[in-house]
Amino acid sequence: MHAALIVRPGQPPSLADRGEPVARPGEVLVEVLAAPLTPLDLLCWGGTSYFGVPEVPYVPGVQGVGTVGGRAVWFPTTAGMAPGDGSMAAKALVHEEDLVFLPDNTNPVALAALGLSAVAAHMALTWRGSLAAGESVIVLGTGAVGQAAVQLARIAGASRVVGAARSAQGCDRALAAGADDVVLLASNDFASLAARFTAAAPDADLLLDPLFGVPAAAAAQALRPGGRWVNLGGSAGETSPITSSALRGRSLRLSGYTNNELTRRQRADAISAVARWAARGLLAVDHETVPLADVAGAWQRQAEGSTRGRIVLVP
Repeated sequence: MHAALIVRPGQPPSLADRGEPVARPGEVLVEVLAAPLTPLDLLCWGGTSYFGVPEVPYVPGVQGVGTVGGRAVWFPTTAGMAPGDGSMAAKALVHEEDLVFLPDNTNPVALAALGLSAVAAHMALTWRGSLAAGESVIVLGTGAVGQAAVQLARIAGASRVVGAARSAQGCDRALAAGADDVVLLASNDFASLAARFTAAAPDADLLLDPLFGVPAAAAAQALRPGGRWVNLGGSAGETSPITSSALRGRSLRLSGYTNNELTRRQRADAISAVARWAARGLLAVDHETVPLADVAGAWQRQAEGSTRGRIVLVP
């Protein structure tokens, strides 16, 4: 079968012929329909994730959508995190207990693009962030997590959603996703950003933060006393200039989130909810579909950030 194959960490995968995997007890063979290229795939490939340098060669792809016995399923893998192959192949070997069966009208590519990014946005908002109907939310970033978070905040009944992006195109994406207003992160000037966030989202209840760094510290200035700040990434910096007085002065509640803390049941329930909203046309993120045969070029473009959203590979 055809598969993407990484033979050296940091070197883009190429298309290769691999033997079809054989299922052992407790495993199933999934016919892959769509495999997204995610930030976690890139971190594992580069050896910079907290799982360490991966064993090579391996087939990448930490999640995917496919079929088992004619039924649509979402599935995760540990590719790049532990020995074994992932979703970027014609077929993938998956633990049966990890399968999540999907609605019949699921668009496999659209759901693959959402995947665990939408799960992170949903659970960070509602489980870790305790978002209640009528509250206001600041969402940083307009990648897959940010786009999904804006829409999911609306689904949860938020009264006001303010996005933030580093470019005019990103601002347009936030508005298209349903944001009421957007803050352009044109510079790292803390005082200027803080003033803009405070004007756009005064006394916000919740800050959803995949960025950290200066943007998060500035956005936190707009939170009300007792406001919540949930961090789930650090793409703008691994440190942030938030001060102790800012946290203590308004009794802000800062917490971290990772999908790794979810139980298998929590993850399945979240994927099922994402699939239902996607099937109803309420949830989608920008993506482009690329043939698996073009994986090398697609991988390079995703690593460079020169794509039109999340790349989803199809056999």
